[in-house]
Amino acid sequence: MATFLYKLGRLAFRRRRYVALIWVALLALAGFGASSAATATSSSFSIPGTEAQKAFDLLDERFPGGSADGASARIVFQAPAGEKVTAAANKAEIQDMVGELKSGSDQVASVADPYKTNAVSKNGSTAYISVSYKVSSMELTDATREALEDVGHDARNSGMKVEIGGDALQVMPETGATEIIGVAMAAVVLVITFGSLIAAGLPLLTALIGVGIGVSTITALANVLDLGSTTSTLAMMIGLAVGIDYALFIVSRYRAELAEGREREEAAGRAVGTAGSAVVFAGLTVVIALVGLAVVNIPMLSKMGFAAAGTVAIAVLIALTLVPALLGFAGKRVMGRKARKAAEAENKPEAKPNMGTRWARFVLRRPVWVLLVGVLGLGAIAVPAASLEMGLPDDGAQPKSTTQRQAYDMLSDGFGPGFNGPLMVVVDTAKSSDGKAAVTRVSDEIEGSGGVAAVTPATFNKAGDTATITVIPKDRPSSVETENVVHAIRDAGADIKSETGAEVLVTGATAMNIDFSQKMNDALLPYLALVVGLAFLLLMVVFRSILVPLKAALGFLLSVVAALGAVVAVFQWGWLGSLFGVEQTGPIMSMMPIFMVGVVFGLAMDYEVFLVTRMREAYVHGESSGQAIVTGFKHGARVVTAAAVIMMAVFSGFIGSSEQMIKMIGFSLAIAVFFDAFVVRMAVVPAVLALLGMRAWWLPRWLDRVLPNVDVEGEGLRKDLSDGPAEGGGERELVRV
Repeated sequence: MATFLYKLGRLAFRRRRYVALIWVALLALAGFGASSAATATSSSFSIPGTEAQKAFDLLDERFPGGSADGASARIVFQAPAGEKVTAAANKAEIQDMVGELKSGSDQVASVADPYKTNAVSKNGSTAYISVSYKVSSMELTDATREALEDVGHDARNSGMKVEIGGDALQVMPETGATEIIGVAMAAVVLVITFGSLIAAGLPLLTALIGVGIGVSTITALANVLDLGSTTSTLAMMIGLAVGIDYALFIVSRYRAELAEGREREEAAGRAVGTAGSAVVFAGLTVVIALVGLAVVNIPMLSKMGFAAAGTVAIAVLIALTLVPALLGFAGKRVMGRKARKAAEAENKPEAKPNMGTRWARFVLRRPVWVLLVGVLGLGAIAVPAASLEMGLPDDGAQPKSTTQRQAYDMLSDGFGPGFNGPLMVVVDTAKSSDGKAAVTRVSDEIEGSGGVAAVTPATFNKAGDTATITVIPKDRPSSVETENVVHAIRDAGADIKSETGAEVLVTGATAMNIDFSQKMNDALLPYLALVVGLAFLLLMVVFRSILVPLKAALGFLLSVVAALGAVVAVFQWGWLGSLFGVEQTGPIMSMMPIFMVGVVFGLAMDYEVFLVTRMREAYVHGESSGQAIVTGFKHGARVVTAAAVIMMAVFSGFIGSSEQMIKMIGFSLAIAVFFDAFVVRMAVVPAVLALLGMRAWWLPRWLDRVLPNVDVEGEGLRKDLSDGPAEGGGERELVRV
């Protein structure tokens, strides 16, 4: 592979104008496709195999036009002090709002008058209007949302306190500002790392081109493939991250080759042939992690994973072709003055060792202590992960300044916290001999169970074979008590079905969230096994070793569990919550662990492949196992550190978001990258390799014959180029038994 990539790098350098034109044309083509494509709506959200989804499907069939899974909103009214919402003036004002809402948008399915649906609190201080929509929250038009907000503004003029809750106001958080901050911080780190504006700007430029092509392609195909408006978010985040990383690796190796006195075209070829091999396999691990999201069996997640994997593939191709082409345009200006002086100094016997060299030598002197501190430290941080509770955030997790949070609190105060997350019980009586009796029994069973505040009378469809019952839990939607209520109803439903033939299903937003969390929880271990297992096999091919890939996988698991522990401590327990702007503790977002595993695994393997490949390259060409570790850190530590700091900067920008979900994702990714890059890759990895010595590169002879030789470290390339034996005494025959 190294020889093929070497030729590709030289070709791209030599034909740089054609290569650049091809990528610019692809960007323009993707941009044209995105601009001319119809506006994307929302990818249909479904959770196959869950009871909540089965109930929604049944409602769509038995209650046609009911929009069971459509968006909803609640306009909550609170009368001024000393008044009641039942007063004539207030009542007239609220009923006027009901009329305005009905005529405000053709996406409205129904509007419930609070005075007819008993949606007035016992003390008369609070009332709410329920609005149901024909489409999901992400498919609502701006005009529909504006009509809803205008009603709230008009009602406030009457003196009542009016707030709006529900998912109708839910929109994708604006992340443009955080992305700009992340790119700006990345630029600063790159300038410090390279000491050259040209070298710093090149990874940013190529990463943005790759993201532009990837996201534009997703936008162009959104309606055809039902990708939806949220699919590009993950692709943009991952594409930017790996795009900068991969270009950074190639540029860094190119500068190292120039520093050794090679001509520019030759340096570009060697950079792509060596660092490019690491990029290919690092990219493959990221693709495995993202495509592996399909094991969760949630179509929306699968599409997000495949789309992001496509963007990663583009980033790899750009690193192998466009980066060397642009290096051809940059000339030797890619080397700053300080870099040239440093390169000259490194070739002198009295050259001062860099920070990576000094750190590697320290680890070699104290490998046991470094390993113990790293493992025990991460282990201690991981302890809270044993208390992980997963769920989906509701309006109670919103900042207190938002109208959604204030509406949530007003409903809790006026009616009880369970009114923020009512459950819908669907009773299918098609196979029951006495459907009404079965439904009556269901209502009685629910009322007799604990944790229920209210049960509404059953509503039958026209055919009389399906009924719906609304159940109000006593506790808030995201609480463990409400989850227990859902399980209790389902357990009772199993007995009712065996005795009456009527099937009882629990659905609604709260039940859907519970089922979604359970599905994500069940998928976490299989997903980890799949991703880590496939990556282990891939890394075994790369490093031709068993212990090195095993160490890489175990180190990743350690950093992920530690990151989960930190997330639980901050967002579930509230430790240092005020420092990160956490206003409401609660369950960890159910999508976050798998999302974090997929993203961080890819980045962690980037650092592992780039750092350890340099070690193996040095070892294969004659250096001792200890000296190879020092050489790997001498050339790779600075680049890996810069890449990790860039990713932490990008992800940390999301911690400032007002959305709890975005804040949690930003924190989890930033802390996970920190643990993996600086504790596992920089401390645990060299300590383990130092303790293993030559045994680290052990591989049974029979496995050595079976595995393909991909020549990531460039052994075959050096032979082809007739570089001759390394100074350490020639190429070494690795341990094979």
